[in-house]
Amino acid sequence: MTPWITDAIRKIEADFQRSADTHLIKLDIPALAGIDLYLKDESTHPTGSLKHRLARSLFLYALCNGKLSENKPIIEASSGSTAVSEAYFARMIGLPFIAVMPRSTARSKIRLIEHYGGQCHFVESAPRMHDEAVRLAAEMGGYFMDQFAFAERATDWRGNNNIAESIFTQMAREAHPVPHTIVMSAGTGGTSATLGRYIFYKGHETDLVVVDPENSVFYDAFRTGDRSLTAECSSMIEGIGRPKVELSFQPDVITEMMQVPDLTSVATIHWLHKLTGRRAGPSTGTNLWGALQVADAMRERGQTGSIVTLLCDAGERYLDTYHDPAWVAECFGDIAPVMADLDARFGGAA
Repeated sequence: MTPWITDAIRKIEADFQRSADTHLIKLDIPALAGIDLYLKDESTHPTGSLKHRLARSLFLYALCNGKLSENKPIIEASSGSTAVSEAYFARMIGLPFIAVMPRSTARSKIRLIEHYGGQCHFVESAPRMHDEAVRLAAEMGGYFMDQFAFAERATDWRGNNNIAESIFTQMAREAHPVPHTIVMSAGTGGTSATLGRYIFYKGHETDLVVVDPENSVFYDAFRTGDRSLTAECSSMIEGIGRPKVELSFQPDVITEMMQVPDLTSVATIHWLHKLTGRRAGPSTGTNLWGALQVADAMRERGQTGSIVTLLCDAGERYLDTYHDPAWVAECFGDIAPVMADLDARFGGAA
């Protein structure tokens, strides 16, 4: 191992030691008596999203496999949040970083990547990101980080303060310490793989429900068992959903999948903002809607217990898109009926 790699690992581990765990927020939903619903707020990481954990793991994985060296460019295919976090770590260890992303990526994320010293290389749609990243890495003599291939193996699913261990540790003193269900959306598939493997490893009686947006093949691949499925268009819910079944997607550790309409995902983050005053990104809407459906089914069966899902990133990144009423109306339509339905079933703030 070279002195440069040793120093790079030390810097990343030092950053981890300076970081506290993310908060577990219990939602106040009186209509769900005996059913406790929690949001793990991943927006409080230094780079503002769940992808901070993934980026740290990917960098350590690449370093400890001898893939990175001084001055070697790093290339990633990302719609935004992973690239923001990877740009942060690349700057930390002094490497150039290039993010390959769709032109439609939120401007706020592009600004953050550039803030951390990264460059943005645009393609027309998500299905083109991977091949362009491979081409660019070969042309530049760089390393393609490839989150979609390595996410499921870069994280130690047995523990080491991964997100699963963090959730179960924080739940230990709650009324229902072992969650009935954990709900998670799939982007790379890495987080759901970590959660599912940890549940198996610890022998917990916890279901893992993975929610998927429209124009993503994960749901149909889970339902049919066909990993060759592809789609021609991109997900409208930024950060999750994929046009092909990525290597990191591990269906065998998933209990159930749900497909969530895009308009419903967007409406749910506005309902959450009305309920709590917190703005969240669109994938949180997908997660929360799935968690609410699980809660509703438990309520109908007369069950009690806890449900945990993730607030993946903050809505402040999406003020000009998913939190702009005019943009939402143009791209998705009228969210009012969905919000009214959520209010009727679960209650809402005045």
